[in-house]
Amino acid sequence: MTQSVEHEAFENFSLFGGPLHRLGERLRLAHGDRNAFALGLALGLLSWSILFALALIEGIGYKFFSLSVIAAHVRLLLVIPLFFLCESLLDSRLREFVGLIVRSGVVPENALPALRAEIGRTGRWRDSWLPEIACLLATVLLTVLATQFHLSGKTGVADPTRAMDEFRLAGLWYWLVCLPLFRFLMFRWLWRIALWWCFLSRVARLQLHLVPTHPDGAAGLGYLEVAQTYFAPLVLAVSAVVSATFAEEISSGVSVFEAIYPALAITLVADLTLVLLPPCFFALKLRACREKGLSDYGVFAARYVNDFERKWLNASDAPAEPLLGTADLQSLADLSNSVAVVRNMRTVPVSTRLSVTVMTAALLPMAPLFLFKYPIAELVQRLVSKLAGL
Repeated sequence: MTQSVEHEAFENFSLFGGPLHRLGERLRLAHGDRNAFALGLALGLLSWSILFALALIEGIGYKFFSLSVIAAHVRLLLVIPLFFLCESLLDSRLREFVGLIVRSGVVPENALPALRAEIGRTGRWRDSWLPEIACLLATVLLTVLATQFHLSGKTGVADPTRAMDEFRLAGLWYWLVCLPLFRFLMFRWLWRIALWWCFLSRVARLQLHLVPTHPDGAAGLGYLEVAQTYFAPLVLAVSAVVSATFAEEISSGVSVFEAIYPALAITLVADLTLVLLPPCFFALKLRACREKGLSDYGVFAARYVNDFERKWLNASDAPAEPLLGTADLQSLADLSNSVAVVRNMRTVPVSTRLSVTVMTAALLPMAPLFLFKYPIAELVQRLVSKLAGL
C-alpha cells in the first residue's frame, strides 16, 4: 500500500454516523454521514407541523404561539436542526485535523498503526447500535422520572400544571414524541462528544513529533482550534434552550428575571468546558515541547552568538568582508525570531479568538431575555430622550 493510500485511509475519519444516519441515507436526507442537515430539518419540521395541526384541530391555535410554550418551538424548529447543522459543519473539520496531523508528520510513521487502531475503534463505536439504544433508554428513563428532577420550563415536564397540558391531542403528541425526540438527540450528541474526547485523549498519549518553532504557535496542533470553533452551533443550541426555558417561566410568573444570572454563568462555564477542555489534553506534551525547545534553541543560540562575536567583534580577527549586507546579521535576526516563537509557544492550542467565539454563541440567545426587564419601547424612548437632550 502506498503512502498516499494510507493517508487517504486516515482522512476518512468521521465522528458522525450510526443507525439514524443510515436511515437518513435511505430516505435521501443524509449523504455519506457527511451532510445530515436535511435530516435534522425534516425531523424538526415534521414533528412541529403535526403538533401545530393538532392544536388547530383542537381549536386552540391562538395559544400555540404564546411565550408560555416558546421552548417547545425552539427545541423543534431551531435546536434539532442546529444539532445536525453542527454535525455537518464539524465532521469535515475533524477529518481535516486527523489528516493534517498525519500529513504534517505530527504523528510519526511509527505511531501511525496506533492512530489507525484508534480511528478503527472510534468508527466501530460510531456505527454501533448499542450507544443509540443506550441513548433511547436514557430518554425513556428521563421521560418517566422527569417530574422528580424539577426541570425548568413550562414545556420541560409532563405535568398537569404545565402549559402544554392545555393542549390535549397536541400535548399528547408533544410529550410522547416531540420532547423524547429532542432528548434522544441530546443524549446522542453527548455520546458523540464523549467519543471525540476519548479519541483526542488517546491521540495525546501517542508519540507525537511536535516542533516548537512551528508558525501556528502550537507546535503543529494549531488546526485543532479551528476544528473546535465549529462546535459553535451546538453551543448556540444549548443556550437557545436555556433562554427559551427562562422566557417561559418569566412570562408565566413562575420565575423572576434575576434568576437568569446564575443560570447564565453555569451555561457559559459548561459551554466553555465543552469547547476548550479537549485541546487541554495536549497541554503536558506541549509544555514539554516548549521547555525542550527553549533548552535546545538556547544552546544553539549561545553557540551562534559566541561565533558571531568572535568573528565580528574581535578586532584582531575581524574578517576582510564588508559588514554591510552580510548574511550573518540576517541569520542572527532569524535566530532571535525563532527563539521568540519558542518562548511564545502556547501550551494549549487555544487562543482568545476561540474563547470569544464560544462566549458569543453562548450569550447571543440570552440577549432577548433582557427585554423582560428593559422593554424595547422603553429603551427607544430613553435613547430618543438622551439624543434630544430632554
